[in-house]
Amino acid sequence: QVQLAESGGGSVQPGGSLRLTCVISGYTFTKYCMGWFRQAPGKEREGVAAIDSDGDSRYADTVKGRFTISQGNDKNTLYLQMNNLKPEDTAIYFCAVDETTLGPGSWMRMRADVGTWGLGTQVTVSS
Repeated sequence: QVQLAESGGGSVQPGGSLRLTCVISGYTFTKYCMGWFRQAPGKEREGVAAIDSDGDSRYADTVKGRFTISQGNDKNTLYLQMNNLKPEDTAIYFCAVDETTLGPGSWMRMRADVGTWGLGTQVTVSS
């Protein structure tokens, strides 16, 4: 059974940076997508960034150029480096991984509306 544990959230001022970490265990997928999603109060969950088993990545338009998704060398850790944070980035951030042959963009759009989620990690950006 796949288990996910997100961490690294916090409170920062606009323009600040945070690095989120997701420790993933229990998966043995060869073809997969991993990604970060977020849900702000009163809004639907949305995809932020995703990466597939070939290393191809995709980002939501709202975070392109500011966020970077990466995997640890052991592929069991997923990171999200968030720079130049804005108040609209305030949300609970979740990670997910699925065995899939979808590309990261398609998977990210599909996955936001389905599946189970962990507790996530809160990111608050305010002055």
